Amino acid sequence: MAADKQNEAKVSPMDENKENLSDGGLGLEILQIIKESQQQHGLRHGDYQRYRGYCSRRLRRLRKTLGFKMGNRHKFIGKKITVEMLSDSRYLLLVLMEAERAWSYAMQLKQEANTEPRKRFHLLARLRKAAKHSEKLEKLCESHRVDAKTKLEAQAYTAYLSGMVEFELQEWKRAMEAFNKCKTIYEKLASAFTEELAVLYRQRVDEISPNIRYCAYNIGDQNAINDLMQMRLTGGGGGMMAEKLEALITQARTKQAATMSEVEWRGRTVPVKIDKARIFLLGLADNEAAIAQASNEETKEHLYETLLAECRDTIQAVREELKSEAKQRERSTDADSGKVSNLQFLHSYLTYIKLCTLVKRNESMAHTLQDKLKEPETDESKRGPRPQDLIRLYDIILQSLAELSTLQGLEDDHTFQKEVSLKTLVYKAYRCFFIAQSYVLVKKWSEALVLYERVLKYAKEVQSKSKSLNNSLKDLPDVQELIAKVNAEKYSLQAAAILDTDETAEVPSQQQVKDNTPLCNRLETFRLDPALVGKQPNLVQFPPDFQPIPCKPLFFDLALNHVAFPPLDDKVEQKGKGGLTGYIKGIFGFGS
Repeated sequence: MAADKQNEAKVSPMDENKENLSDGGLGLEILQIIKESQQQHGLRHGDYQRYRGYCSRRLRRLRKTLGFKMGNRHKFIGKKITVEMLSDSRYLLLVLMEAERAWSYAMQLKQEANTEPRKRFHLLARLRKAAKHSEKLEKLCESHRVDAKTKLEAQAYTAYLSGMVEFELQEWKRAMEAFNKCKTIYEKLASAFTEELAVLYRQRVDEISPNIRYCAYNIGDQNAINDLMQMRLTGGGGGMMAEKLEALITQARTKQAATMSEVEWRGRTVPVKIDKARIFLLGLADNEAAIAQASNEETKEHLYETLLAECRDTIQAVREELKSEAKQRERSTDADSGKVSNLQFLHSYLTYIKLCTLVKRNESMAHTLQDKLKEPETDESKRGPRPQDLIRLYDIILQSLAELSTLQGLEDDHTFQKEVSLKTLVYKAYRCFFIAQSYVLVKKWSEALVLYERVLKYAKEVQSKSKSLNNSLKDLPDVQELIAKVNAEKYSLQAAAILDTDETAEVPSQQQVKDNTPLCNRLETFRLDPALVGKQPNLVQFPPDFQPIPCKPLFFDLALNHVAFPPLDDKVEQKGKGGLTGYIKGIFGFGS
């Protein structure tokens, strides 16, 4: 409550600045004021009670500021705003807030009327009150003191609330006329003013369009149902139109369900006797087509949830029938008691639809998260998507596939079991890939590398098994693209591991075993070696080892053994005979 009052204090001066004089007349931006007030005070979350409280407090402040008090503390004295009093645009704002207060109370009662039908009478009374206040505002705006734009906006606002009253009363023709008048005025205003205001007017036109088509359908225009379905795909028809549109679609399918008697699946024809199952199976193709044509992820998610809710309700109805059938079987002795009954096979078919829809929904969410992972983070304070989020989605997909393989009646269908096992391998590969990426984020390089190798193993196994089941790969993610992605990630992982010198202490000891083999001799083997980025990297062996080389050939002179050399005795110096005398001469050098 305190936060609301602070917001009001900030909003009120801004709104009052918009209530300006233009072209010599009073001006009031009716649609802009109510849209901003609604978004800031509860309607962003559908809290009409909070918005009604804001309108009451705003009215009290306006009356106090203008001196327009309705009596005193002890006695109420009613007053009416007249044309002569229009000296300030806040008098128009006063009537506008009265209409908004009554309208928000009516919408609050509409939410409560789902469980308490008696509140519908009070709802209609408050809607009529809101329309009465809007007519009063339109009448005041007819004065020459008010500018032309405010007159048109007041007429459109009155037409909108009058159309809401007639819509609740199921007076389709009058409601359609009122909504068409409102739509025409807003379209004209959108083409005449600035782009900022034009966006607001176009949004109001988009809100009104589903109501107009729904009125046309109830009047008798059968083509309007197609327009309503298209609006459902684009996300239109929110609020009170959403429930009416779903009820209308169910009603149309109920009329067609009388012609449906059986369904064929996995080579077996099963009679469908339960009306709820007929309605669901008739709308299955339409729902799948609507999901395929959805314009944005939010609409697609809403359609998936609607389809799953319908499927769960149908399975519950079939399960109730199965209980009664089981009791009848216990009383009678059937020869075919071991065979899966038609009702049980129908239950398996509906369960198959539910599980396949779950797989598709989670796969769609996974694709959205993958696209967000590729985008750079703009806001660091806000937590973005992470690979761990994708792991959880693929866990749910694998759990759904495990349930598919245990469906009753399909245990002996070998083709079906092979298709399920092939899909399981594909999603295991993707799950393993994102587990590896989560390890990369925490710099556990060796674990990530092992997981990448396992992804390649799964992918190659899928490729080898898919040759006999080509049709099963149509709705599955592309495995070849995953292989290319893994190969690219492996190289960047190895580079990041080598460059990461700050975290070498956390590397497992197995990867830090010293090996004296130089890098040039082990280029094909990845191993973390902190020495490579140190001061003495072991890149090549220096000095290099000696290697054997071929020597020059040896030549042997064989002819020398057969050559007789001449005597050289006359050339050899003869040893002299000097005795002791010669020895003494030799010492002192006399004989030389």
